Amino acid sequence: MNRLPILFVGILAVFATSWLGLVAYPFLQLGNLKPERSAATGELVPAPLTGSAMAGSRVYAENGCIYCHSQQVRPAWLSTDIEKGLGTRQTVARDYLQERPSFLGTMRTGPDLANIGVRQTDVRWHYAHLYEPRTVSPGSIMPSFRFLFVERPIGASPNPEALVVRGPHPPRKGYEILPTQEARDLVAYLLSLRREDPLPEVASPPPSSAP
Repeated sequence: MNRLPILFVGILAVFATSWLGLVAYPFLQLGNLKPERSAATGELVPAPLTGSAMAGSRVYAENGCIYCHSQQVRPAWLSTDIEKGLGTRQTVARDYLQERPSFLGTMRTGPDLANIGVRQTDVRWHYAHLYEPRTVSPGSIMPSFRFLFVERPIGASPNPEALVVRGPHPPRKGYEILPTQEARDLVAYLLSLRREDPLPEVASPPPSSAP
């Protein structure tokens, strides 16, 4: 009995099912997503990355931050992410429309960064964290990114960007520690990570109970 036609139809069916599941359905579900205009501010949500934040996303990729940090807040029925304060709502596909690529991450060796720009807004904290993580985050296992900073002689007056260095790697006497452009860009990118604006497909954040 010649079973070649049956084999051919089977292969065709597997290919068609795979194409529908992996290409057609995701495109129909996500292909028409567009940024939303915020009713409160009139700005696009999500906002496009520009300038220093865009450059910082490349520093983020080059230094492999994605291997330890995720950028996705999971729904309340699936996790305790919202309860832990990682965000006021789950993240959705629309949150990542302006990113090329998206750094969703696969592990959480370090904290989720989907809303680090909301949780920590102090530029100097980020510089100190990158230079000597445990001085601002006791017990942190994050490696130091001191190579993103330079030591320079203090001029007529201290540079306003100079780090207040605590820990085992202070500058030499008469010198100060300054962020390189890569450090500035990386911090600009981290501060841009704010995924809490209301979107049609997720419930709006509850009103703050803070006084």
